[in-house]
Amino acid sequence: MEETRTIDFFDRTFHLSENNTNIKQECLAGLTTFVSMAYILFVNPSVLGVAGMDKGAVFTATALSAIIGCFLMGILANYPIAIAPGLGDNAFFTYSVVLAMGIPWQKAMAGVFVASVLFTILSFLKVREIVINAIPKDLKYAMAAGIGIFISFVGLQGGGIIVSSKSSLVELGSLTVPTTWITIFGIFLIAILMVKKVPGAIFIGLVATTLLGLLTGLVKMPDHLISMAPSLEPTFGVGIKFLPTMTDPKMWAVVLIFLLVAFFDTAGTLVGLAQEAGLMKDNKMPRIGRALMADSLSMLGGAVMGTTPTSAYVESSAGIAVGGKTGLTAIVTGTLFILSMAFSPLLEVVTTQVTAAALIVVGVLMVSALKDIECDKFEIALPSFLVAIGIPLTYNISYGIAFGFLTYPILMVAAGRRKEVNVVMWSMFFVFIALLYILNILPK
Repeated sequence: MEETRTIDFFDRTFHLSENNTNIKQECLAGLTTFVSMAYILFVNPSVLGVAGMDKGAVFTATALSAIIGCFLMGILANYPIAIAPGLGDNAFFTYSVVLAMGIPWQKAMAGVFVASVLFTILSFLKVREIVINAIPKDLKYAMAAGIGIFISFVGLQGGGIIVSSKSSLVELGSLTVPTTWITIFGIFLIAILMVKKVPGAIFIGLVATTLLGLLTGLVKMPDHLISMAPSLEPTFGVGIKFLPTMTDPKMWAVVLIFLLVAFFDTAGTLVGLAQEAGLMKDNKMPRIGRALMADSLSMLGGAVMGTTPTSAYVESSAGIAVGGKTGLTAIVTGTLFILSMAFSPLLEVVTTQVTAAALIVVGVLMVSALKDIECDKFEIALPSFLVAIGIPLTYNISYGIAFGFLTYPILMVAAGRRKEVNVVMWSMFFVFIALLYILNILPK
């Protein structure tokens, strides 16, 4: 009797029968999605740790923001889509803002908080949907690809495969360094698992690569495997505390880029996953407003706790592939993130060389967006190329995006396609002129 009531409750709440699914199928899908994206628990602290942030606190903030995001997505939007801190955002935070621009991580976190507040307001007012629709799809694809190349480049550097060079900027690293081979092993293993379409390939690859490091003595075993989740104290509320520093003009540019990256990242992933799950109706995604609000609120929560913006995870496709169709899948994934918080000691064994392989492979997945760009039309090909190549070569996501948004309107006018350049794009043209002035000329 009690079991029947439980089944009826889940059926009514998540419309299981209506979507031709059941509790067992949704639980399997949630588990599959979690295994596919669990790597972020270790990769995010690794990346943000380079910026000087406490890895333990970031681990907890990562898990909590994923829990919030998954539960909100499941309850508000009833979609089988998981949310967690995005790799593109944390790479921009660490390598572009903190290291390249010399902004302390505490100050940069204030920028993340402001962007999160604006993001939530824009989502509530549905402005986010309007802006997303106004940006040419080719530039969106180029942004995804450029961030992908950037992430892969960071991974190659972290693994020691690519190193700096005085004569040629970069060169092949020494293959006599033992830890470099840990990264190489991880790349090949994850790639083989991906080719074999094994669910959770990246996570499995991280585990196997870590075990190799332990067996060879290149990675030290932690004193214990399970413990209470690390304290959030080193990062909690830092973004709010440093709000007075937002008077710096450079921080306005930082907020703008966080908004842009977050704007397109989740929206593109949501639509793609909805198409894969067969949830689209009349070429539109039902309840997209609720889905975007779930993303915005989790981003805001993450900013308060001390992590970079969240986004919908493309790894949710793994859960969808095994039958996930409702928000119960996301709820199960969020529940597993709760359980994962007890394994923070593993942060000591998941080294930069181990996570480098995951960064490289995720970058490859993002670069696949290039195939959808209309490269036969030069007025589209050049701006898209400048975005994709500008991000990794300048080591700054904001510069790469600026290159594309500045050249696109000019070339479209030259090609006799002026009417296709909308008000939003012209507005962005002038915004990016101001952004380049603030980031590059004003400091001089």
